[in-house]
Amino acid sequence: MAKKSYAQIKAIEQKNKQRLLKVNSQLNERSGIYFLLRTDEEGFKFGYIGQAKHILTRLAQHLVGYQHIDLSLKKHGLYHETDNPYGWRVNFLNCPESELDVKEQLYIKQYALAGYQLRNKTSGSQGEGKKQIDEYRPAKGYRDGLAQGHKNASKEIAYLFEKHLDYKPKNVPPTKNQKKAVEKFEAFLDESKAPTDNGALDKESIEREKYGKTIYTGND
Repeated sequence: MAKKSYAQIKAIEQKNKQRLLKVNSQLNERSGIYFLLRTDEEGFKFGYIGQAKHILTRLAQHLVGYQHIDLSLKKHGLYHETDNPYGWRVNFLNCPESELDVKEQLYIKQYALAGYQLRNKTSGSQGEGKKQIDEYRPAKGYRDGLAQGHKNASKEIAYLFEKHLDYKPKNVPPTKNQKKAVEKFEAFLDESKAPTDNGALDKESIEREKYGKTIYTGND
């Protein structure tokens, strides 16, 4: 395969930047932390948190690289609400270069404890304090996956009923069995409000967490 010229490499980089801006139009070239996140068809959550002096350029490099996260980006693609709902979403948080190591380690730990299967190999930072990511990764098994999928379903259905739908028993007044069915359904919806184990933040809490800054999800 012929080696690409500098002009060709830059043209590919610009094209990839435009692809990324379609996912999150607020991406910029300032320093900060970036978040690559996706949820698959079964409700399992995956993530990668990185730091960059120039966020948009670093993300574009991921689209042509060969690290674990780079290959996953190629396999699953970037998020699109209708065409690719299980693709990688792109969020970010601008911060000074002096804060990159601390912020990267902070968010890697929070997302790991919140149940994300991280594609990071280490706990972040470019200097002291770098550890293997397995120290933060909670043990997950088949039953954990089923429980998480159940909770994700509860959350999604509760949202739909809160915003768009309503429910009622078939008979008025309802029979005893219908009353029990309604109570069981309401208990299922309430499961989405249960706190996360170990005090970990859920997905929305993390993505909206404020540390004097805003994480830009592209949906604000």
